[in-house]
Amino acid sequence: MQIFVMRHGNAVPSGPSDAQRELTELGFQEAKTMAKWLNAQNIHIDHVLVSPYQRAQQTAQTVIKDLEQAPMCQTLDFITPSGCVKTTHDYIDGMECCQYLLIVSHMPFVSYLVSELTSGMASPLFQTGAIAQLEYDEQQMRGDLLTLISPNEVG
Repeated sequence: MQIFVMRHGNAVPSGPSDAQRELTELGFQEAKTMAKWLNAQNIHIDHVLVSPYQRAQQTAQTVIKDLEQAPMCQTLDFITPSGCVKTTHDYIDGMECCQYLLIVSHMPFVSYLVSELTSGMASPLFQTGAIAQLEYDEQQMRGDLLTLISPNEVG
């Protein structure tokens, strides 16, 4: 299984609540850039897991709209900025028939999740819109980080 862990695009600094912060125009562009990168890699996302926070929802919907084929999308309350990476790891291990999984969430959650899924590798820092690509062994329930790419690198 390939797992793509994505941080939401650039968002406004404040809103009525943290959960209601929205993407900026730059954030929408970052999401579109990363959708193009996924398409260029010939990656066909089967399933998307997304935080309920507005900026993550907007990022996921922008990416999904620009993908060549529409994946199933699921909102999970436990993948918020302070969400539980162990619960998420267990959830992934319980999923069936998913070859390409995209998870759209927040810092520091995305950083801790990559560490959790890769046997405690140092937690990488994500720029907004960045995607970490992991090769995940479902039998071993562990993965290897293949790349961490940001919209600036895709250009």
